[in-house]
Amino acid sequence: MNTAYILAGGGGIAVLVMITVAAIWMHRAYRSASSGEELSKEGKAVSEQILKSAHLSSDFILETIEDGVVMVGHDNVIHAFNQAASNLTGWPAEEALGLDFKSVLPLVNERGEQYPAEHHPFTQALSTGTAVRDNKGMVVTRRGKQIPISLIVSPVTDPKKKVPVSVVGVFRDITKEKAEESQRSEFISTASHEMRTPIAAIEGYLALTLNDEVSKIDDRARKYLEKAHLSTKQLSQLFQDLLTSSKAEDGRLTSYPSVVEIGELVGQVTDAARFNAEAKGLTLQFTVSNEETAARVVRPLFYAFVDPNRMREVLQNIIDNAIKYTLAGEVKVVVTGDSTVIQIQIQDTGPGIPAEDIIHLFQKFYRVDNSMTRSVGGTGLGLFISRKIVELYDGRIWAESQLDKGSTFFINLPRLGTDKALEMQKQEAAQASPLDVS
Repeated sequence: MNTAYILAGGGGIAVLVMITVAAIWMHRAYRSASSGEELSKEGKAVSEQILKSAHLSSDFILETIEDGVVMVGHDNVIHAFNQAASNLTGWPAEEALGLDFKSVLPLVNERGEQYPAEHHPFTQALSTGTAVRDNKGMVVTRRGKQIPISLIVSPVTDPKKKVPVSVVGVFRDITKEKAEESQRSEFISTASHEMRTPIAAIEGYLALTLNDEVSKIDDRARKYLEKAHLSTKQLSQLFQDLLTSSKAEDGRLTSYPSVVEIGELVGQVTDAARFNAEAKGLTLQFTVSNEETAARVVRPLFYAFVDPNRMREVLQNIIDNAIKYTLAGEVKVVVTGDSTVIQIQIQDTGPGIPAEDIIHLFQKFYRVDNSMTRSVGGTGLGLFISRKIVELYDGRIWAESQLDKGSTFFINLPRLGTDKALEMQKQEAAQASPLDVS
């Protein structure tokens, strides 16, 4: 079967699957026949009918589907390219077929920097055999125009060898969505900024009222004012989170990365959270590379190029959440890694998170809906902001959990080799030193 054909639009995935399944079946059937086994006439007829129906269906849906569909083999060559893909990229299908996908679908990030070959979603899906999603990249058209796209690349796996024989990418233009998102972020940013001023004033006046040296109030009134003061602080935090999240979405989040020893940073944040943990009767444990930190242990140094204040914000959020949602037991913070990756693990013995909620945890305003989360409160923005910050440094954050057994949050960051880190620290120190004008 010749796979170099022009496939129909986004809904053509079903067609592609039909064709692929039929092709594999026929290939195996003919192989069996060549080895002396008789090919079933009925099976051959069914497969040929599937192929015929698939091609007819592809012609029908060609005019109705807007998503681009591309099939890429392990040879990195494009074997299918539908009309919608042609319209979006500017490449005629007959020219795109047979070319390396990287020359037809080059992707750049929000800063206009081209994706490294190993980070291209098609490359990742081919090498890992798992689906890869990307909503941040922009495809560079044949004429050099950069168009933001939403892309998912799924593997087509050989069921016998259990390895991907090809991948199918489906993508669409999200220029309009990006513009609307930018407008929403701008509105939230402006509103949050304007509202922080009166809220700060109210908070200040309440603090003065509660000060015995400024005013005298009875105990009953004090209780009401303390509740109002607490609510005002929560409202102020909500506006701050909204402002931070809007900046994170449109790339305005300030970041001043430097060489940071992650083990030391995590240790500092853990120590700061120890009082809250012990107040709840919890054990807060910090380990590095699976060895408890002690004077006799020479712990490894895990260097990364990150903004220490931003990463401290992430760590405080995750550790504070672990303490808040753990009623009994312990919270364990682990720093480990290999030559290329640093991994931070925050484990708790809390109630756990349902499987259906795990995939949504890092979305904006998403909160697990149960009695504990309703009593603890929160904005639903902390994990969203944490994900955005971690991704600033080409990192990854995710969670694993079992109900009634606790949760573990993982943060992976690219690791700097010690020699490289020390060299960069010297350069940073030289740049920060005042010029010698004597």
